[in-house]
Amino acid sequence: MKTIFTYITMLFVSASLFAEISPAEKNALVKLNKATKGSQWINKWDLKSPVTTWYGVEIQNDKVVSIKLVNNNLNGELPKEIGDLASLQVLNLFRNNLTGALPTSIGNLKNLTKLNIAFNQISGALPEALGNAKQLKSIEMHMNRLTGVLPVAVGNLANLETLSLFNNEIEGQIPASYYQLKSLKVLLLNSNKLTGKLDKEVSNLSSLETLSLFENKMDGQVPFDLEKLGHLKEMNISYNMFNGLVSKNLSKLDTLNMTMVNEQGVATTLKVSIDKNSAFAADE
Repeated sequence: MKTIFTYITMLFVSASLFAEISPAEKNALVKLNKATKGSQWINKWDLKSPVTTWYGVEIQNDKVVSIKLVNNNLNGELPKEIGDLASLQVLNLFRNNLTGALPTSIGNLKNLTKLNIAFNQISGALPEALGNAKQLKSIEMHMNRLTGVLPVAVGNLANLETLSLFNNEIEGQIPASYYQLKSLKVLLLNSNKLTGKLDKEVSNLSSLETLSLFENKMDGQVPFDLEKLGHLKEMNISYNMFNGLVSKNLSKLDTLNMTMVNEQGVATTLKVSIDKNSAFAADE
């Protein structure tokens, strides 16, 4: 009897050691591989081998928690099945040749904390569904071909610390919801086609350390409320169409000393206010 019990125990332990991820998760990985021409990857997957051996895939408790395929020659569109990786925490596909739109199913990734698909050729607008991935701390989608407007729902990501979307073709205004991102430390929206004003509620971004709106089409008065951001270390909002007066502190903080493009398309420097308080009062 003891021998039988020992044998059963060993079988149970062996099964645990070689446990597979769910069919849905494995299918999602296979779809990713095929949709992005896995046969041409630099570091290829042997789909006949255990998933635990697949390059860049991290598994914990039989769940896929991380996919890191940086600079791995992925070509093609991300499949909608990517949203079936329910336990995924990190998706890092930096510097590949991904095309097409970001699938709306990305919002199904409730445990995702880091999304990095920068330096690709992703096009279309970012989906509102991105705001459903409530655990996101970092979104890096710079150097792509994104168009459309900024999704309002991203402003609901209370844990977001980094939003990097520079060098795209994003239009429209900065949604009011973005000014409520209390955890945001890095906001990089430069080199897009953004319009509208920089709201004085920017002062709500109490954790902000880096702000870059360089090279857009934003206008209106530069809010003196920027000076309320006690953690702000770097700022570049030049080469927009902002006007009015600025304080000496704001001018010094900006990398290009508030160089703006006027209606004639000529680069000019905003005038520094002698009396900050009177200019601030005028702004309010």
